[in-house]
Amino acid sequence: MARIERHVVSALALLVLVAVFAATPGYAQNFSVLYEFGSRSGDAAAPYGFVAQGRDGSLYSTSFDGGANGGTNGGDGAVFKITPAAEERVLYSFCSQTNCSDGESPQSGLTLRADGHFLSAASTGGSQGFGTIFDISQTGSLTTLYNFTGGKDGGFPAWPPILGTDGNFYGATPNFGAPSGCGTIYGIAGGVFSLLHQFDGPQGCNPNTLVLAMDGNFYGTTVAGGTTGNGVFFRVTVRPGKSTLVAVLYNFDGVTLANPQGPLVQGSDGNFYGTTVETRNLSSEIFKITPSGVPTILHTMSQTDGTDLFTGLVEATDGNFYGAALRGGNTTVAPCNPAGCGTLFQVTPAGGFSVLYSFDFTTGAGPSTPVQHTNGLLYGDTGGGGINARTGVFYSWDAGLPAFVSFVPDRGKVGSFVEILGQGFTSSTAVSFNGTPATATVVSGTYLKATVPSGATTGFVSVTTSSGTLTGNKQFVVSP
Repeated sequence: MARIERHVVSALALLVLVAVFAATPGYAQNFSVLYEFGSRSGDAAAPYGFVAQGRDGSLYSTSFDGGANGGTNGGDGAVFKITPAAEERVLYSFCSQTNCSDGESPQSGLTLRADGHFLSAASTGGSQGFGTIFDISQTGSLTTLYNFTGGKDGGFPAWPPILGTDGNFYGATPNFGAPSGCGTIYGIAGGVFSLLHQFDGPQGCNPNTLVLAMDGNFYGTTVAGGTTGNGVFFRVTVRPGKSTLVAVLYNFDGVTLANPQGPLVQGSDGNFYGTTVETRNLSSEIFKITPSGVPTILHTMSQTDGTDLFTGLVEATDGNFYGAALRGGNTTVAPCNPAGCGTLFQVTPAGGFSVLYSFDFTTGAGPSTPVQHTNGLLYGDTGGGGINARTGVFYSWDAGLPAFVSFVPDRGKVGSFVEILGQGFTSSTAVSFNGTPATATVVSGTYLKATVPSGATTGFVSVTTSSGTLTGNKQFVVSP
């Protein structure tokens, strides 16, 4: 079975975009370029992957190229942070160690840990050359947790590990894993790596990132494999001390839906939402699928809508989903033809679709998945484009949404600690879990710690500040 190496496909696609076209009329005032990557020596370049909000309110992610250490593509990648006020700083440059034993060319982005650090993966490099899993602090102190071997454990990780219900982290690799080479699922507990599952082809091949669902299980998709070879939708049940159960819930048929390349997101309605690169009619699709595996196509993309949906969606606090297309958009202005530089779009749970912005190369090209900051704005980056360096931009989109709070972890028992991110926190700030008052300690204006109170039930977290009440962007699950 052919192996799909996503890290090569996405990275190269981001770097070859060179089109120029006009922004969608009526929306340009909501869009702002905050920073151009590659603006100085040693800067991050060609950013890609998940953007994570830190305790300090800054946004953190990884870049495939750039950094202080030279490479064939102008650098070996970096971890960077950028404030909402557009101040950017490189925290770590890869290949700082001999033979790139610290990793190289990360494209996964970051996952926030409950200790304020971030977890991520470098797609190549490490002691074996097949990528690493690493921990990095907000100040840039990096620790390698695992070196992939390209054997049974997998290799070339394309996504960061995510937090599970047990406090450990779980992830997937799109390649290697014996005997089929179709990828793996792994766990990280206390810095120790465990191989949990190897995909075999009929059960799926080349998995994307996992998503932790409301029911406590992980769900995901594979790019290929299954009964038709076009990928599967699967559920993963991790049982401590026992085997990991993987159940195929849907086989993408190659006609209506095929080859999902981006991550899934679970909506507030309990369904999962995702994207496909193309079907037999060469169109990308936005779809939703129930936890039992019943799919619905929400929107079929056109050239002006955007094409090549290698990215996923984010559900914002208005209940709508926002995403980005790698290519497509307005292709009427030379030299835009034929690919386009990508679009930022909105889709409702019912399938209502609108293009919010068409990138014009000077404002970026090849956008990745956006994220909503607790200040209400959407932020994202592009792998190419920009006026000067042409190695990507960091942008914001103002959808007119109010500020809110988020928390890590998103579930816990009574008496457990929860970290809450937001803004405007002071010593008088009060916290409640679904209406039950909680004890809280304000650490900074953007970060506080709270204890899940006795009597708390699953529901929304509220934080009352001097300027008003901020509500969580999703429900906090109180575990038994």
